[in-house]
Amino acid sequence: MTEPLITDQIFIKKLTEIILANLKNENFGVKELAYLYGHSPSTLNRRLHSINQKTINQFIREVRLQKALELLQNESLTASEVAYKVGFTSPEYFNTCFHELFGYPPGKVKKNLALKAEENRHTPANSNQELKRSYWRIIALASSGILLIAVLVYLVYPSDAGNPGINPEKSIAVLHFKNLSDSDADKDYIDGVMDEIAINLSKIHDLRVVSRTSVEQFRTTDRSLREIAKKLNANYIVEGSAQKYSNILHLSVRLIEASRDREIWGHSYEQEISEPKDIFKIQSQVAKTIALELHANITLKEQELIEKVPTANLTAYGLYMKAGSYYKDYQHTHNLKAYTGAVTFYKAALELDSTFARAYSDLANLYLRRYFWETYFKKDFLDSCFVLANIALHYDPQLAEAWQVIGRCCFEKGDIEGALYNYDKSIEINPEHSDALAYKGYLLTSLVGDYVGGIDAYQKSVRTGPPEYIPDLLRGLGQAYLDVGFIDSAKSCYHQAFEFDGNKGLYLYNLSDIEFCLENFEEAIRLGNEANDVDSIYFPATSYFYGPVEHNFEAYLQAKKLLRSFEKSGILNLNQAHRIAYAFWKMGKYDEASIYFNQQIKNSLESIKLKRHMAEYKGAYYDLAATYAFLGDRAKAFQYLNEFNKKSFYPIYFLILVKHDPLFNSIRKEEHFQAILQNMQTKFQAEHERVKKWLEEQKTLQLN
Repeated sequence: MTEPLITDQIFIKKLTEIILANLKNENFGVKELAYLYGHSPSTLNRRLHSINQKTINQFIREVRLQKALELLQNESLTASEVAYKVGFTSPEYFNTCFHELFGYPPGKVKKNLALKAEENRHTPANSNQELKRSYWRIIALASSGILLIAVLVYLVYPSDAGNPGINPEKSIAVLHFKNLSDSDADKDYIDGVMDEIAINLSKIHDLRVVSRTSVEQFRTTDRSLREIAKKLNANYIVEGSAQKYSNILHLSVRLIEASRDREIWGHSYEQEISEPKDIFKIQSQVAKTIALELHANITLKEQELIEKVPTANLTAYGLYMKAGSYYKDYQHTHNLKAYTGAVTFYKAALELDSTFARAYSDLANLYLRRYFWETYFKKDFLDSCFVLANIALHYDPQLAEAWQVIGRCCFEKGDIEGALYNYDKSIEINPEHSDALAYKGYLLTSLVGDYVGGIDAYQKSVRTGPPEYIPDLLRGLGQAYLDVGFIDSAKSCYHQAFEFDGNKGLYLYNLSDIEFCLENFEEAIRLGNEANDVDSIYFPATSYFYGPVEHNFEAYLQAKKLLRSFEKSGILNLNQAHRIAYAFWKMGKYDEASIYFNQQIKNSLESIKLKRHMAEYKGAYYDLAATYAFLGDRAKAFQYLNEFNKKSFYPIYFLILVKHDPLFNSIRKEEHFQAILQNMQTKFQAEHERVKKWLEEQKTLQLN
């Protein structure tokens, strides 16, 4: 019984090998295969049919298609290119045959690969690899000189120092709708209705909408509407209730002026939901009616965005809302079960509707949050996110979120022009897209050295961003002002941020940075220690590591604390290893110091090789120069300093670093080193004057 089976396998294998050897020959068919095998066509056909009930033509076609599938999975080729490689002269016929055999078109292979790519990654041991506030993206540490431990909660850096940017007259918080259904299973559905109404309102330029993240804290509360509105800095509250029985949705919505606890508008809807457009019609109608009641202007473009139906499959939409619920849970808790739940339901939605653009885009963002640091130095870094976002744009070119994700991928992979293009596309579609605006501002300042364009983008971002993030936005703007030498403006931003959220530890830490940039190192250390007393997450590593004042034991303690923080967070030690090494060296721990000096060299070289942010920012070159200078390799120190010298602008802290960095003590007095310092000061001053002139012009325009 076994022998015939083996013989059949050998027969099939040889036929397959002959076909593959003649794959590109479009004229290769039954006669050619029979001739090369040594049988007549009829004999060959009878034997093949007795084994697998296929004709020779069917068999040849399936071998070609199996090879096509392999090429699509492993090569960067289009479906048309693959078709010609496997002997199909017509891409259309190839698509038809491929779909018949596998049940899906060849274009879906790339989509499936992107969806599965992240599943094959190893799950990290520590679930804290997510950043403290992952909604705003994971931060690649911006400066070579100052470890922004305090800003691990946020990346974006926006806005106007004198005005937080909130318009209280038209600021709205959409509270969670009460679930009046008998089943808790309807909770996600009803939450999704509330979310969509909030999303639609946020698309209207004339309104400010508190983010869903902030509203979450008031899902169950005894506070009055007036108290909630005050806490969320909103003048209006939208609340409602919903009940779903069978396919009927009953929805009641009220718009309330919080300061007077007065209902401005209320309405009840009852609608049979047989397809997604039924529910989206209600959601868009609610948003437009609220805007009308508040005398907010809705442009034609905004109306088009609000009325867009993202999927025609009702079940897929339900799964998408379920995924969103898990996604929000993952944002808050970083729980890997929540992550897995989100991925599972996004994929389930896409199985039912492979054209669901928003599901692709959300999944791309989810993968980015989950695997950023784990894959940072891998060649496929963010590839899955890039592919998924591009698929989203294929089905919906007007999806601003997908353009922003691609911009982020380009930014992190060193493609500055690509990042700017995609951020601008996102902003063109949705001028209120605060995330894209903030990233554009950060890119312009950190990589391009354009603080006029960058601050302008920041200002627009803060005027459109979620109110609860204003403190972080203000701190980011404070950093931008500090970079370009406007100390009073930086202090003002930090003070306003403190007034918003009362985070005294972070406020003191920010003031410590200012004192460092003013070269008041002892005061910087004092404020840093005060910040640490308030909250241990803030510690005065900056001046201990970079200032000329010797605090060897304290620096050593800070180095150990830094190491623990990196280990706990899962963030890579990109630009502090040489500082840690120096602290160990000063305490006579030379072997440990050597380990961290080598780690800095490795991380910096890898950043340069892969064009990561620290390399494009030139921080990696600075770190290499400082490391080699301390290790006594003068030639390499100047090699990397010369590359660092090509930066178009130098923030003030880089000036202070170069003047005082103890790692440069061996070469600081050399003429070439002093020439580099002079070049840095010249570029800093030029940008300072340009920003000063622009700010004065802006003030004049506002007065007029």
